[in-house]
Amino acid sequence: MSGFEGAATMLDADSPEPLWRQAAEVIRNQIASGKLAAGGRIPAERDLLEQLSISRVTLRRALQSLVEDGVLTSSHGRGWYVSADAPREFPNTLESFSETAARLGLIPSSDLLRAEIRPATLDEAEILGIAPGIALFHLDRIRRLDGVPVAVDTSYFPATLRSDFSGVDFRDSSLFQLLLEAGVDLARGETTIEARAADAELAGYLGIEPGKPILAMLQLIVDATGKPVLSSTVRYVGDRYRLRTSFSRSRKAGSRS
Repeated sequence: MSGFEGAATMLDADSPEPLWRQAAEVIRNQIASGKLAAGGRIPAERDLLEQLSISRVTLRRALQSLVEDGVLTSSHGRGWYVSADAPREFPNTLESFSETAARLGLIPSSDLLRAEIRPATLDEAEILGIAPGIALFHLDRIRRLDGVPVAVDTSYFPATLRSDFSGVDFRDSSLFQLLLEAGVDLARGETTIEARAADAELAGYLGIEPGKPILAMLQLIVDATGKPVLSSTVRYVGDRYRLRTSFSRSRKAGSRS
């Protein structure tokens, strides 16, 4: 309940966006931040009405919209529950999959698909700004949250950064943490997110139908000097993740008439 305290001040009756949509967004945010756990029951309607200061009709419409989006499920006479596969938000800060899971109160795990060293291709060398043929460490994994497959992560980096992973169990180890322990500076991630369709192989890994939409996050991590150190492509099940960001308008832009 405490997570909804003050929520009414977030709703704007003068906004062109309907109150039910605003209320639904407040509940989405509670879920995305991990304050409402997957599979758990959300506060009772009477408590939500008090905290959000809206009518029962408005609240019911907000809740029903979340059911239609797969965020909530309803149980007659028992209340409303967060779906096990409710969408999670991409972080606005650079953090590992394990760190994101911890923030959401979920247990991360992985199925190892590949962990090997091989020469950089022309494309890989161009991305990392190195010479073709330089040894790269490749790591491919199916990423899970509470046992549910949510993404396939394909990463590679120069093996000179850390080539010895003997004794490392990549099913529950964080690559970020391993690189940080080796003294690698992971300062910033240059990221592109695009929609794609799942091919048969990816669909099999994620337990979805071929052709289903996925979100592909292509990320190049650089150190404080801007030197590329790690490239990754993480392909998420499209309806299990979403991206939230904010934009600020430059003061210079407002100076033109």
